[in-house]
Amino acid sequence: MSRILMSQLTHPQRVRLLYKTILRLHRGLPAELRALGDNYVRDEFRRHLKCNPMEAQLFMTEWARYASTITQQLGIRGKPKGDLGEEIDPTTVEMLKDDQVVQLYELMLAAKGVEDVQGK
Repeated sequence: MSRILMSQLTHPQRVRLLYKTILRLHRGLPAELRALGDNYVRDEFRRHLKCNPMEAQLFMTEWARYASTITQQLGIRGKPKGDLGEEIDPTTVEMLKDDQVVQLYELMLAAKGVEDVQGK
């Protein structure tokens, strides 16, 4: 979408567009990753409905970067071209809040199909 059109959209419209774009991109993922990704995206977007403007900007930037990465990894035809995902920079992990680290860990377990030892 052109930059001019994007600037004319309201914030809720930009959020909705990004959300739908990500769900559309997930159609190219393997079925189990698609289900996991769709659920995670829904949960994250719901969780950030009433966040402050600074968090909203960071949220949108990171999810737009995710959409761009997935687009590159899936290619034009929407089929994976090699490995999906990317490594997380250790300094980024250090900046996460405790609940975000737990959430990231649980997502990793779900993506690998591993049951949590504590049964969460």
